[in-house]
Amino acid sequence: MTKNLITIPSERIINRIFLIRGKKVMLDKDLAELYEVETKVLNQAVKRNLNRFPVDFMFQLNKQESDTWKAQFMVPSLRSQIGTLESGRGQHRKYLPYVFTEQGVAMLSSVLNSSRAIQVNIQIIRTFTKLRELLLTNKELREKVENMEKKYDKKLKEVFDILKSLLIQEEKSKRVIGFTK
Repeated sequence: MTKNLITIPSERIINRIFLIRGKKVMLDKDLAELYEVETKVLNQAVKRNLNRFPVDFMFQLNKQESDTWKAQFMVPSLRSQIGTLESGRGQHRKYLPYVFTEQGVAMLSSVLNSSRAIQVNIQIIRTFTKLRELLLTNKELREKVENMEKKYDKKLKEVFDILKSLLIQEEKSKRVIGFTK
């Protein structure tokens, strides 16, 4: 066993698990951050070992899903408006993001092959397992969560649409105050 055990709070992992296409998944950029590698490095390792990642382990978001996800969580655009990419973890993305199911996350430790990846994977898998056990032991809670997940996309989009319309109205109504020449 490794001398320095890495501990990541469960809440930090839980907050990075999303429901996309009816599956609980984690984004490549979030996993890369937890593993302390660049997203590009993580995706390169996966691409070198694509045969280990069938569609039920990993899939790439399409443009519409990516745009919806960005709008919901106010993530910066895939490309900057100027057309150049800034360095930094996940600030701007040239390619559509990949997402990994629980099985895909488990497979990542074998392709990244670092002690940190193994330790982080153990924590992530334990968190997925705790979530599943919690939902199985409380049927009522599970049903409420499933219903919330179904409504979540629509309600959040409505809230953002209202906020956008309010911001647009506010910008139009601004008048110059003071003396003008």
